[in-house]
Amino acid sequence: MSDLSEFEEMYLKRMFEFQNSEPGAMLKTTELATIMSVSPASATEMIQRLASRDMVTHIPYRGCRLTPSGFHIAASIKRREGLLEILLADVIGYTGDVSEAACKMEHDMTPELEAAIDRMLGYPDRNLAGKKIPVIKRSIELDHSNLLLPISSAPLGVESTVEAIALDSTDKMTLEGIGLNIGSVIVKGESEIFCDGSSIEISEKLSRKILVRVGGQ
Repeated sequence: MSDLSEFEEMYLKRMFEFQNSEPGAMLKTTELATIMSVSPASATEMIQRLASRDMVTHIPYRGCRLTPSGFHIAASIKRREGLLEILLADVIGYTGDVSEAACKMEHDMTPELEAAIDRMLGYPDRNLAGKKIPVIKRSIELDHSNLLLPISSAPLGVESTVEAIALDSTDKMTLEGIGLNIGSVIVKGESEIFCDGSSIEISEKLSRKILVRVGGQ
């Protein structure tokens, strides 16, 4: 995404989080050092480095804030984090530390991969905690034909075929009990879901972990 180091991106992301929670406040160097678990001298050095690249405004003895360009970059980083957390928790079913894993992965995500994950997740606007995912330049494809999407993001009234189920054995048995398996044809209605022609009930959480090929049979 940029020539920033992973550590520089982490500084920008933490400053973004502070600025979102305290819109009118300046982030003091000592506070930033505490947030980043570094010495005040290290934080000062990084602030000066980012300021030299017009990403941070620094006022001595008062603190620092992101510039518009710094805010945009930081929002992009935060956005990737939110998408990855949803992918890991709701689609893949990762049971480890989701936040830590997403944090490690976000720095290597290309714009193309970000767009593909965004599309697959159905263009979510909230992260796992219910907070708004920053919206940067976004290309939304209205034609869902042949896309692989969670049932929760599948278009209404269009036949889709189940291709992957990211659930544990207990949940899979639950789905098998209602007749939903790999290869089942799904149609999502306004208030119910049909599987091979029969109405079924599944939770929103489960519907995020069942991937269907839109229009595929």
